[in-house]
Amino acid sequence: MVNEQQPDSYTGEVSPGGAPDVRRLGCLTVTKVAVDPDMSNNCYLLHCSEADELVLVDAAAEPERLLELIGDRTLSAVVTTHQHWDHHRALAAVVAAHPGASVVAGEPDADAIEEQTGVAVARRVGDGDTVAVGTCELGVVRLTGHTPGSIALLLDDPSVSEHPHLFTGDSLFPGGPGRTTSPADFTSLMDDLEAKVFDRLPDATWFYPGHGNDSTLGAERASLPEWRARGW
Repeated sequence: MVNEQQPDSYTGEVSPGGAPDVRRLGCLTVTKVAVDPDMSNNCYLLHCSEADELVLVDAAAEPERLLELIGDRTLSAVVTTHQHWDHHRALAAVVAAHPGASVVAGEPDADAIEEQTGVAVARRVGDGDTVAVGTCELGVVRLTGHTPGSIALLLDDPSVSEHPHLFTGDSLFPGGPGRTTSPADFTSLMDDLEAKVFDRLPDATWFYPGHGNDSTLGAERASLPEWRARGW
């Protein structure tokens, strides 16, 4: 059972084996949980109270824990932010328990996710697409570089929250962009982060990464030139 908290008590600081952290944003509730002591992946369960529907962002590991959080409610989709193995180890088990859930991933990563998990990707998405969470809508933002098809999910609805919320997978962390394996990939990721995230969204935007603590764009913005200069 999750202990519901008020929005101003949310910190986003979670650890594998520890309690989830919960934030209420109007009709949308975000439950953040960390799984796997070795990789410490973040999973985010989004719940629309108006439709009583759920979307899971990254079924990373520990399917029994994720299924306990979901309970007997309707899971409408599982979004995999990118193809790396540590972000979809629980995907097959979660979808088997909720066969009505649509699997969503960035188009360039979808084949790899299918090959690695044995689960069909029902929706291959890119910039401009949306993912519904009941009556709420998340915009898809493609961020190429950490992987070819990495995606972020943007909640930008004044009726839900006074500032945007962005689920970034492994493309953006406090302190810098996600890991890349070539100068071209690094440049691509930085270009996308600047054009599609930092140039578009306000400082108050709260972002939720695939590992570790959350941050805001305002806390990171001044470091963009430093990230460019260091090359990682």
